[in-house]
Amino acid sequence: MFTLTGFGDEISPDLNEQLDLLESEGIQYLDLRGVWGKNVLDLSDAEAARVQGELERRGFGVSAIASPIGKIGIDEPFEPHLARFCRALDLAELFHAPYVRIFSFYVPEGQAARYRDRVMARLQAMAEAAEGRDVLIGHENEHGIYGDVPVRCREIITTINRPQWRTVFDPANYVLEGIRPFTDAYPLLADSIGYLHIKDAHRASRVICPAGEGDGQVREVLAALKQRGFTGFLSLEPHLSVAGRSGGQTQPELFRRAVRALKAMIESLA
Repeated sequence: MFTLTGFGDEISPDLNEQLDLLESEGIQYLDLRGVWGKNVLDLSDAEAARVQGELERRGFGVSAIASPIGKIGIDEPFEPHLARFCRALDLAELFHAPYVRIFSFYVPEGQAARYRDRVMARLQAMAEAAEGRDVLIGHENEHGIYGDVPVRCREIITTINRPQWRTVFDPANYVLEGIRPFTDAYPLLADSIGYLHIKDAHRASRVICPAGEGDGQVREVLAALKQRGFTGFLSLEPHLSVAGRSGGQTQPELFRRAVRALKAMIESLA
């Protein structure tokens, strides 16, 4: 069974505006990345408690702390970043979020092999920091990071080799790498997929679009996961107004369009 969630900060920086739209579409989970113009990791304890209180009041759960951990260059200092990762773990426990989303560090183009050991050492340090914490760590494929292609995403999972680590599968990001998500990525990663970001893209134009309108093979991926008995989150991250390195924006009506495209696709799988 699929559970829908979404990146509310794509809709608005205001928490209540985020929740209003999600609730109107029957979605009761939030992928928590930003509130009031601040990244989730930069919220003070008081601000985080305020967010948690509002979510509880309105009956919302947090599906993931959508952190930017791993979105720094491989040559940038790691210790402060590791401290921020620990903050993400603390917030996941505060919000009872089952996932913390991470990345695998930006590496110079064409030099991934050269930086492999350094990337894995950093990820292993993060794995040790997360050991025993009641949260899953989800690595997302992203352009320019070590794990931007399926074979290296698979390598991360097998090298870390911990049940706590899962794959966050983003079809549109694969399309933008010239990769067919279902044909080329899914077979390598199916066993490790725990969470999906739902957006699609046209390969030729590199334009982001709602699920099913591009080359992301989203329907094929969801059909295969359903057949496997997958139970997890499908997170709306439409990027239909602005798509940037640190996030995206989607005007409310476009967000609704993305939600309804996904719902129609899920219904067609029945």
